[in-house]
Parts: sequence; C-alpha cells; structure tokens
Amino acid sequence: MSSRNFELWIRPLTLVSQAGDLVILEAPNPYLKEWFEDNYLQTASSVLEELSGRKIEIQILLRNRNLNDDGSKDGISGSTVTAPALPSPASSANRDLNERYRFDSFVIGPSNQFAAAASQLVAQRPGEKYNPLFIYGGTGLGKTHLLQAIGHAMLDSRPSCQVTYLTSERFVNECIASMRLRKMEEFREKYRQRSDVLLLDDVQFFEGKDSNEQEFFHTFNALYERGRQIVITSDKPANQMPRLTERLKSRFQWGLIADIVPPELDTRISILKQKARHDNIQLPDDVAIFLATSIQSNVRELEGALIRLAAFSSLQGRSISVEFAERTLGNLIERNRGKISPEIIQREVAAFFNLRTSDLKSQRRPRAISFPRQIAMHLCRKHTTASLTEVGRLFGGKDHTTVLSADRKMRRLSEEEQEIQDTISALEQRLGL
Repeated sequence: MSSRNFELWIRPLTLVSQAGDLVILEAPNPYLKEWFEDNYLQTASSVLEELSGRKIEIQILLRNRNLNDDGSKDGISGSTVTAPALPSPASSANRDLNERYRFDSFVIGPSNQFAAAASQLVAQRPGEKYNPLFIYGGTGLGKTHLLQAIGHAMLDSRPSCQVTYLTSERFVNECIASMRLRKMEEFREKYRQRSDVLLLDDVQFFEGKDSNEQEFFHTFNALYERGRQIVITSDKPANQMPRLTERLKSRFQWGLIADIVPPELDTRISILKQKARHDNIQLPDDVAIFLATSIQSNVRELEGALIRLAAFSSLQGRSISVEFAERTLGNLIERNRGKISPEIIQREVAAFFNLRTSDLKSQRRPRAISFPRQIAMHLCRKHTTASLTEVGRLFGGKDHTTVLSADRKMRRLSEEEQEIQDTISALEQRLGL
C-alpha cells in the first residue's frame, strides 16, 4: 500500500493485546475502524496467518476518549467490540455472522427486490419450498448481506438453530487441511450432520477444484435429503461456470434463482442516507446525489466512499460538501467513470418510459416499446463496452444487426430532431453520464 494510505488508515491503530489466536486493535474513531474492517481486515488476517501458521482473529475496539486527571485512559469498554460475543455451544457455527447484515438494514429497490423477498421467505420457511436458493450478481451488490440476514432472522426465530455461514474458499481450505490431517470424518460431520442451514458465499470459487467440488456435492446432497435449507451466492449464474460439473450446476437450479443487478439512482441515494444515519454522518442531499451519480455499479464502493469522506472530514475538521467530496474522492470517482452497465441502462430507460425491463427484452414491436428499446440499445453501444452480440442477447436475443440499426438510427435522429436529442440527454443525465 502507499505510504499515504498507511499513514492515514494503519498508523493510527494501536495494539491492545495479543493472546492465543486473538489480536485486539484500537481505532481512534468509528470511520477509521469501519474503513479498516471493510478494506484491510481480511488482508491483515491473511498476513498474520501466514506469519504464525495458524488462523488469527482480529477484533477492533473504539478508543475510549475519557481521560483521567493524569491523562491516562479509563480503559476500553467491552461494548465497543465489533464482533459478537462468543457464541454458546448451541450456536457455535454462527460466530461469523456480521451484526450489521440484517434485513432491516438492507435497502430494497427494483434491482434487488425479488432476491430480498425470496431471502425473507426462506428465512421464514426454511427447507420447505425454495431449496436451494441461489443468489447471483456482481461484486458489492448485497449478496453477502442477504445471505447473513437469512442467518440472523432464523436465529432470532429459532435460537437453537445451527446456522453455518462460510465462504467457498474457507470450505476448500478446511477440506484440504482435513485431508492432510486425516480428519475428513470430523469435517463431514461438521457440515453434513450439525448444520440446519448452510449459507455458502461465492460458490464460483469451486470452479476447477474437482476434489473439493465433489466433497461439496456430497455435502449438498446430504443436507438436501434431510430437508436442510441451502442458500448459495455467486458472482454469475451457474450456467456461466464452464469449469463446474454439470451435476452440481443442475442442483443449483433445483430451487429458486434470484439475481441482483446494480441499483438505480434512487436506491443508491437511499443506501447512502441510511448508511449516514447509522454512522451519524451529516450528509447533505446534494452530496448524496453527487456520490450516487458518480459511483453506480458497486454498493460496497459507494459506502466505502462515504466512510472515506467522513473520515477525511473528521480528520481535517471540514464539513462535507460537493466541492470537498470532489477533492477527496477525485481518483475514486475518475475510476468509476464509464462503469455503467447495459442492465442499468435497461432499467433506467424502462423507468423513464414507464415500462418494465421485460418489455424492452420482449419481441413486441409497437412504437411505445420499440422506440425506448432502440434508445436503450443506442445508449448501451455509446456508453458500455458490450459488443453488438452481447447487447442483442441482453435485449431478448436480438440479432446484432438489429442493435447496429437501432444505434445508427438514434444517432441520426438525435442530430435531426431536438426532441430526440433532449430525450437522450435527459436519460444520460439520469444515468450520471
């Protein structure tokens, strides 16, 4: 990392204690604490594991600012610990759930409404109807949030329930370690017998790992046959994982498949405002709109930008304004320019013309649908890197010549007719382009 980032985000941390497999750090403010957790915690844990040869847990506390007369600190309140208290034996598999990831903190919009509803139904009636639930979508769109929200909701209603949450990478690592140590029976019992609910994140990690994939295949079967709920997330649908075996792909499609796409502008603004309320950040409306317009494809990056902005504001004693945000987040905003996706364009165009996204993808040809469809195709060609074939596929399997024709037509009409030019400009402004 750069020396500037080190001085800003790492240097202010102090070591409180290190005992056994637990390291406790202290952060001077909540913004730095959350930034470290979101951006450096996993890396720091990996480095410690590499150096020590064992898994090290890192907890971060907030610095107690109350000083004694001699200037020493009163100490650190246990209530500021980020991680939940050590679980009881009845819920020993649930310690990896993040308290922040609950349904009531998940901002719902058209981009994630179906996935959120499906997740809530699964939490209410596990193993009954939608098993497995397969949620896919790009990085930072809320898949992990929904996955862990299911776990929290089930524990709230069934405290004795055994909820197992883990990433596919961790499953693979534990499987490899168990093979080496000849403890596969313990491994299999842990995931096949002691789990009432299995929440598996980033299943695409199994691609190309045949022995681990086979182990998960049998784990899936064992849980499914016992009526145990399985929820899986991935950054892409199963049919787009060529190195995944067909038998595992087919099982992922036994239940319900729900996708999450990048959120529309209103949802992004709502996400920012909720995050600001939760963290007591004074976020003016114009700054929220500026951030939501500048960062469109990744909720995690959007929230990270807000944390960074609040941290700089706190450290420099400056109020948050659009000008301050532009200076502070210049490089981040520059990187996000041009990251608009065809799916975002489809949703915004459909909303603009009071249509459904499915209308744009349909074979229907009345002008009320074909005209918005042609505009959407034109914007996809103008503002994304998708090929003619890719755009055609996203619009219901249209031929690439149809996309090319729509693009050329809209370019010509925007030069000849002011109304068309104004419509396209209004949509580009809505998309933050």
